[in-house]
Amino acid sequence: MLTRPESSPWGLVDYSEMLLPGVFLVSTPTHGGVMVTHDMAEFLSPHARRLALRHGEFLCFEEDCASAIVYRELLDKKLMRAPLLKSLNEAFSARVDNTLKGYYPEYWKARERALQAEQKPKAPSKQEHQI
Repeated sequence: MLTRPESSPWGLVDYSEMLLPGVFLVSTPTHGGVMVTHDMAEFLSPHARRLALRHGEFLCFEEDCASAIVYRELLDKKLMRAPLLKSLNEAFSARVDNTLKGYYPEYWKARERALQAEQKPKAPSKQEHQI
């Protein structure tokens, strides 16, 4: 059973919304962010997991900048869609990317390297050469 977070690194949770099972958008009296249960965190890249704050059973990403890491990973893996209108989708993605480039340049570089590696054609295996 997925338990909504009651506390966060930013204080007691006033409000939470489940974005996906195990992924919560939370708000506190002073701050908020995105909290991901350890069980559901496998969708996050290793670099993203290293940037998280740990709080109990959650990996936490504060709302001002770090939450963009989770949004980018959800968008890249097609686990989340930005707003339905194409122009809003593009604006949302651009805002996320600009935040990451400015505040987490090492994460952005790691993401770019991973995307390039995925796009490289794979060398044929030895079995494919033997007919």
